[in-house]
Amino acid sequence: MYQTKTKTKVKTKTIFCVLCWCCLNYLAIKLAEKELLSMASKLLLTFAICRLIVTVGLTMDPTELLRLGVYGQLSVDPFDVQTASLDFGMLSRAEPWAVLHPASADDITRVVKAAYESEAHGFTISARGHGHSINGQAQTSNGVVIQMSGSRGRRLGSSTPAALRPHVYEKERYVDVWGGELWIDVLRSTLEHGLAPKSWTDYLYLSVGGTLSNAGISGQAFHQGPQITNVHELDVVTGKGELLTCSEEQNSGLFHAVLGGLGQFGIITRARISLEPAPKREVESLLKKLNFIPSSVFTTDLLYVDFLDRVHKAELKLRSKGLWEVPHPWLNLFIPKSRIADFDKGVFKGILGNKTGGPILIYPMNKHKWDNRSSVVTPDEDVFYLVAFLRSALDNGEEMQSLEYLNHQNRQILKFCDEAGIKAKQYLPHYTTQEEWVDHFGDKWGQFYQRKMEFDPRHILATGQRIFKPSFQSSSNMAL
Repeated sequence: MYQTKTKTKVKTKTIFCVLCWCCLNYLAIKLAEKELLSMASKLLLTFAICRLIVTVGLTMDPTELLRLGVYGQLSVDPFDVQTASLDFGMLSRAEPWAVLHPASADDITRVVKAAYESEAHGFTISARGHGHSINGQAQTSNGVVIQMSGSRGRRLGSSTPAALRPHVYEKERYVDVWGGELWIDVLRSTLEHGLAPKSWTDYLYLSVGGTLSNAGISGQAFHQGPQITNVHELDVVTGKGELLTCSEEQNSGLFHAVLGGLGQFGIITRARISLEPAPKREVESLLKKLNFIPSSVFTTDLLYVDFLDRVHKAELKLRSKGLWEVPHPWLNLFIPKSRIADFDKGVFKGILGNKTGGPILIYPMNKHKWDNRSSVVTPDEDVFYLVAFLRSALDNGEEMQSLEYLNHQNRQILKFCDEAGIKAKQYLPHYTTQEEWVDHFGDKWGQFYQRKMEFDPRHILATGQRIFKPSFQSSSNMAL
C-alpha cells in the first residue's frame, strides 16, 4: 500500500513538471476564449496545488483544496508570493505556499475550515490587509496568506465583494464594510452622505480588519477612544472555519476577543462602524475644550478630508525619493502618565539626546475611553501616553540612520523602561518568547489563552505574531 501511494505521487510530480506554467496559461487562455472559464480556472488551480507539492513539499492530499470550490483565486504567482512575504517593516520575510484573493467571506471560511480539519498535515492561515505590519505579523511560511485588500485583488474583482462594498445607513449612522477595505475608501464612501467614522489612524491606507485587530489610534483617540470602541458589530471567521456574527449582544465573547486580538481568534470579514456628521473644519471646536496659552497656538487651515489624509501626501514625496520602501524599525509604547517625566529624562534627554531623526509622536490617552473587555492591554492608569518612534533605516553610510543603530536604540529604550520600573506596554507588540507574551498581557493572559483555545484551538491563525505554535507542529501549547 505504501509503495502504491509513493508511485502515485511520483507520477503526479512528473506529469505536472512536464506541463510548464507557460503551457498551462496558454491552454487556460484558449479555454477562456471558448467561454469555458470554469474549466480554465480548474486547470490553473490544479497546477497551483501540484506546484506546491513539488516546490514546497506540501504533503496534504491535493484534492482536499480542489474540493473547496473557492470563487476567488488561489495563487502561487511569484509576484503574489513575493508581495505576501514582505511587509512595511521590511525586517523579516516568510514566503507562503499560496495566496488567496477571496471573492467572499465564504472563500475564507472554506480555506480556514480545510486547515482546521486537516488531520494528518495541517497548514496555517494569515490574513493580510495593506501589509503595514512591522515585524512579519501577517506572514506565514507554511500556509496560505489571505490577501484581504490590494490592487491585484481589485483587478481580479475579488478585493471587495460587491455585497460588502461600503453600505452607509444614514439614519442609524453606521456603515458596513468589508474587512479588507482601506479606511481612505471608507471615508470617501461615508462623506458622500455627509458622515464620517468617529475615530481614525493617522495613516488611512490601512485595512479595517488590520487596525481593529490592534486598536486603531491617532491624536483623536483621547476624545473618541480607539477605533475598536466605535464598532457595533463584526462578521468573523474563527480558527474552526465558522463564520459568526458577533456584537455586544450576540457572541459577545468573540466580539471582545477579536477587537485588539492581534488576529488570534478570527478573521474580520465585515465590520459595522459608528459614524457622526463630518466636520468641514474642526480646529476651533477642539480649541474651545482645551486650556492653553493663546500666544503658543499656531494653526494650518485644512479641509477635514485633507487633514485626515495628510500622511499619504508625505508618503508620495518619500516614494518619489526612494525613501519609502526601506526598513522601518518602529517602536510604539504606551507610557503611564506618572512616569512620563522619567521616560523623558531617560530616553529623550538620555538615550536619544539630540541624535534622533524621523517622526516621534506623543499622544495622550484616556483609559475610560477604552473597553477593558477587549484583548488590548494598556497601562493601569487613568491617563497614559502613546510615544511612537516612527523611524526609517537608510543605507547611506550614516551610522545613526542604519538599521543596526536604530534597532540597538530600540533595545536600549525597552531595557531602560524595564530597569526603571516603567510599566510600559508595546502597541503593535512584537515578542519572541512565551515569557515575554505572558508579561505583556499580565492579568489578561489567562483570558487570552482561554479565548485562543475556544476560537482557534489548533493555533492556525496569525502565526506571524509568534504567540502560539500550531498544534500540528507540536503537541505542546508553548509559544514559538
